Amino acid sequence: EVQLVESGGGLVQAGGSLRLSCAASGFRFQNYAIAWFRQAPRKEREGISCFGSHDGATYVVDSVKGRFTIFVDDNNKTVHLQMNDLKSEDTALYYCAADDGLGCPLSRVLRSADFLSWGRGTQVTVSS
Repeated sequence: EVQLVESGGGLVQAGGSLRLSCAASGFRFQNYAIAWFRQAPRKEREGISCFGSHDGATYVVDSVKGRFTIFVDDNNKTVHLQMNDLKSEDTALYYCAADDGLGCPLSRVLRSADFLSWGRGTQVTVSS
């Protein structure tokens, strides 16, 4: 069973930075994907980044590109989301999600339904 534990959320002023981490374990397959999603109050869950173990590829979606970066520890099991120049609209509950057996979607459209394992989330609050 895949287990995911997020850490690193908190309260930060606009323009500040935070680094989220997701420690993953329990994969059965060599090929898996670890993604970050976020959900703001009264909004749909939004996928924002993905790491695919098959080729080590990472990406972030256009809405956060230039401010958010995803990188992975050498063990390929801990994924970090570096968030810079945070804005009030980045306030959300951030989730780590994983799909064991498949990589990141080639379309780069991250859908909640494609990820079967989820962490409990870590809150990020950006004050203006």
